[in-house]
Amino acid sequence: MPGLEPSVLPDDAVEVGRILDAWGVKGWVKILAHSASSEALFSSGRWFLQPPDTQHRPGFDAFSGTVVLTVSESKTHSGSVVAKFEGIDDRTPAETLRGARIFVPRSSFPKAGKDEYYWVDLLDLNVVNREGVALGKVRDLMATGPHSVLCVDYTDGEQTLERMIPFVAAYVDAVDLPGKTISVDWQPDY
Repeated sequence: MPGLEPSVLPDDAVEVGRILDAWGVKGWVKILAHSASSEALFSSGRWFLQPPDTQHRPGFDAFSGTVVLTVSESKTHSGSVVAKFEGIDDRTPAETLRGARIFVPRSSFPKAGKDEYYWVDLLDLNVVNREGVALGKVRDLMATGPHSVLCVDYTDGEQTLERMIPFVAAYVDAVDLPGKTISVDWQPDY
């Protein structure tokens, strides 16, 4: 297919969304972004695509492995992200990309502001309370509306359990990305 170049996924690639469907008749696609904020998508001029898992699109055959596309234009439209790729100029080839997963290099993300963090940077950080007690590792984050919540996995004997810690200044004392640690005001029995 025109516009698709075989590629290798960058070491710092982060999955940021997937292609929902063709949008219009001129080769545009509609994107389901994995984040409410689309800066990572807009900051990269080249998107790496991988085939969808079979759950999202059985029988996908547009390409195999990893390919890279050059984004000629991307924008927000009616609360969604839409994009146009170089070399894809009508609806038919755009439709074949439905379900493809979109990756961009982490190094292309815009710089986060003071006391702002990309979720991907918080994953696998160790969480420690003020007394130095290890509370576990960040497995995921969950948006709850007013704020995000750290989903922290820890073991209690043989079981893996989960702690939910609000990611707000009242409970989070510091985030040390180089030290891979989040310090919190939280007790193990909460």
